[in-house]
Amino acid sequence: MTFARMWSDLAPVGRAGDGGYRRFAWTQEDHVLREWFAGEADARGLSLVTDRAGNQWAWWGDPDATPGVVTGSHLDSVPGGGAFDGPLGVVSAFAALDTLRARGFEPGRPLGIASFVDEEGARFGVACAGSRLLTGALDADRARGLRDADGVTMADALSTAGRDPAGLAADPEALRRVASFVELHVEQGRGLVHTGDPVGVGRMIWPHGRWRVELHGEANHAGTTPLADRRDPMLDLASFIAHVRAAALDAGALATVGKLRVDPNGVNAIPSRVTAWLDVRAESEAAVQAVLSALQDYAPARESWTPVTVLDADLADTVVDALGGAPRLSTGAGHDAGILAAAGVPTAMLFVRNPSGISHAPAEDADEADCLAGVDALATTLERLLA
Repeated sequence: MTFARMWSDLAPVGRAGDGGYRRFAWTQEDHVLREWFAGEADARGLSLVTDRAGNQWAWWGDPDATPGVVTGSHLDSVPGGGAFDGPLGVVSAFAALDTLRARGFEPGRPLGIASFVDEEGARFGVACAGSRLLTGALDADRARGLRDADGVTMADALSTAGRDPAGLAADPEALRRVASFVELHVEQGRGLVHTGDPVGVGRMIWPHGRWRVELHGEANHAGTTPLADRRDPMLDLASFIAHVRAAALDAGALATVGKLRVDPNGVNAIPSRVTAWLDVRAESEAAVQAVLSALQDYAPARESWTPVTVLDADLADTVVDALGGAPRLSTGAGHDAGILAAAGVPTAMLFVRNPSGISHAPAEDADEADCLAGVDALATTLERLLA
């Protein structure tokens, strides 16, 4: 079974000691994943193309003659992430193509499989960097200057990975080849557990963004500085986190402080500065703005923003009809599908049931039977769209 074989091949790549995964953009792990994608494309006789943003595309047919239907997802992870977020969509895309060929189906237009780079933004801080660069939503000069936790710029990381950072740019020609996009993804919640369905269809993606907050203090010795004389930004951080929680509760939003940088980060030193990253999401943009308004004294600086994304209704209807009915879900998680939709590409999403409801953690899960149901649903959807 091709699904099981591909899943087994990916399982050890970037596996961490806690059982989760660490697959960051433009690292050795990323290189292995990119080679794996290229190998799967070659084994099927697909044409492999890498766009100017670094995203990989495997084509069955010629998209320069006729724009095609694309499916796929991403292969990178958050720190300590689960196995399914991203890779399930890429593995399922190849497996769905295999299913179509086993059915003897001959597509009436090209089929593409995409693997978007740096979707999680775990290394350089901007989510969906590959699709944002592709569509021009992320400026290439800004992207080249982004730094990871070790101070390495994206430009330096690209050079180390054997890519020319000067070539990083929007790629309207690559985007023009995409007539529509269908992304399969593990559900990041328990909606399908409650409905009892193995597969659902996306309706909308909540608005969401990331902001950076700088808290300044004065470095000093932990053992000689009286408490009354300290300017400790960690106390400001504690107050900030409490304000974030209260603001989110008041607005009916979700807000998280999940990443910090402490300078100088010594056990016996009072910090001089703390940098905190804030993630805010809600069903409405007004709720997100309400959280930010409540935190304006902290002067949060926006690093990325994705407005509410209503996925293509006609395409969703086609998917639901092809599946003989399926529940429709909204999601608070960002996806490359949302970036393409914002760029004008008709886009749909399929979600596969996650019994744990947990994501971005090792307990993220999906039963094999549900994964195979997702492959079948994706193949049936593609068959309808490619006819």
